[in-house]
Amino acid sequence: MSAMTSAMSTSRSPTVAGLPAVEPLLRCRGLGKRFGSHRAVDGVDLEIAPGEVHVLFGENGAGKSTLINMICGVLEPSEGSIEFAGVTRLHTDCLSVRAAGISSVFQEFSLIPDLTVAQNLFLGREGSRFGWVDHAAAARRAAGLIGDLGFDVDVGARVGDLSRAHQQMVEIAKALTGEVRLLILDEPTASLTEKEADRLFQVIAELKAKGVGIIYVSHRMREIKAIADRITVLRDGRRITTVEAREVSEGQLIELMTGRAVDVLYPPIDHRPGAPALVVRDLVLENGAVAGVSLEVRAGEVTALAGLVGCGKSEIGRAVFGLEDIESGEFMLHGRAMPDPRPDRMLDAGLVYFPSDRGAEGLALGRPILENTSMASLHLPDFSRLRVLRKDTERRIVNGIAEELQLRPLDVGKAVGALSGGNRQKVMLGRGLTRDFQVFIFDEPTVGIDVGAKVEVYEMIRKLTESGAAVLLISSELPEVIGLANRVYVIHRGKVAAELQGGEISEEAILRGFFIESTPRPGGIQ
Repeated sequence: MSAMTSAMSTSRSPTVAGLPAVEPLLRCRGLGKRFGSHRAVDGVDLEIAPGEVHVLFGENGAGKSTLINMICGVLEPSEGSIEFAGVTRLHTDCLSVRAAGISSVFQEFSLIPDLTVAQNLFLGREGSRFGWVDHAAAARRAAGLIGDLGFDVDVGARVGDLSRAHQQMVEIAKALTGEVRLLILDEPTASLTEKEADRLFQVIAELKAKGVGIIYVSHRMREIKAIADRITVLRDGRRITTVEAREVSEGQLIELMTGRAVDVLYPPIDHRPGAPALVVRDLVLENGAVAGVSLEVRAGEVTALAGLVGCGKSEIGRAVFGLEDIESGEFMLHGRAMPDPRPDRMLDAGLVYFPSDRGAEGLALGRPILENTSMASLHLPDFSRLRVLRKDTERRIVNGIAEELQLRPLDVGKAVGALSGGNRQKVMLGRGLTRDFQVFIFDEPTVGIDVGAKVEVYEMIRKLTESGAAVLLISSELPEVIGLANRVYVIHRGKVAAELQGGEISEEAILRGFFIESTPRPGGIQ
């Protein structure tokens, strides 16, 4: 343990800066959870004060999700105790935990797609009139709740028709129905725009003022420093320390989390732009999300699409891969026209796309790592012969990819759903190493993964680029875009607002494009 860790490890009473010392709202003592011989959480002590935002910080697989699942009643602890509002909980019961005032918002949504927003918010608590479910009353209550939160969501809309950002808002609203005393938020801003995230932070401030305790899980340093009162760092299932947020730097947090100093987050990439590998001309989508976008992605270079959530940048990558309905426009892949893009055709042509929502679109969570990694390549000679799968070869290839990506645990027979977010992302990215792809589209590749996993994703992008591949990075994270890209297209309201290259790329130049109407550079692709 470093001197810094040792100095910060002293147990502290749950005193929130600016507030008098109070009895903890939540107290966990020696909390542990075993899955067979594996200890996911090992002897964790945690105290949450009323009116406190307490951040859980750690790498994927550090035990954060297991810990909050025990607190909210999804998992039964193997050892230790949980005391809430002065009462020691003896048994795990999700309904009782919720009734006591503990509510949670997880990364994986618990919404029913075929029901409306109002129906999802009050499912099982709709109320009745003359023996019939009172849908009108539920809709009025839902509209009131959504309005109080300041979210722009139609309560009569079917949830499956909403964007992921709007589904995130519904999930947050659902957690705030009833009397909430402790709110658990797991990466709640991953799908929100900056404006929507700011509104969420206002809601958090209002809840704090009412004495609600908040457990907040995030890897985004800026928001942690903006809203956290205290931070508990977990590593390998153990509590490393709890610190006052105002007393610790970003660098210290990263070192506490990983056990090592991370000197370079974004690796220097030797960009050597070659011929255009992918060209998009005058792309217009039927849903109106993209209106006349033209761009090119060159071999040996990272090209980025930057913009606010909902600006249309993700739809561009999806359209190239054949996942969006196209009204007009054309694609060229290595100089060859691709008039009717479909995932199978684009894969066979050497282009692979990694979606932003790995849980819903990128992975089959119930299937093993082996199948998730090889699924796009089973028809190739390396994997099958005469339509018969070569299982030994498949396992050998996937094992090699898992080792290269430092997948943990290194068991390709394990179900992907049992992995941490960072390891799930590695499985999805490993699919791109099973065959000879020349164009890689990464859509929000580091959402919901920790700093250590981000470094590994960035290193993969560096290796691909320097080997001559063309990389299209779609990201809402400005530091990520600036740190990796050699060419940036700023997307604003479905159009290219600016194209920047090399030394022109800066935070100021990109932000200017976020809010200014389309101004293509002279000589750019029209």
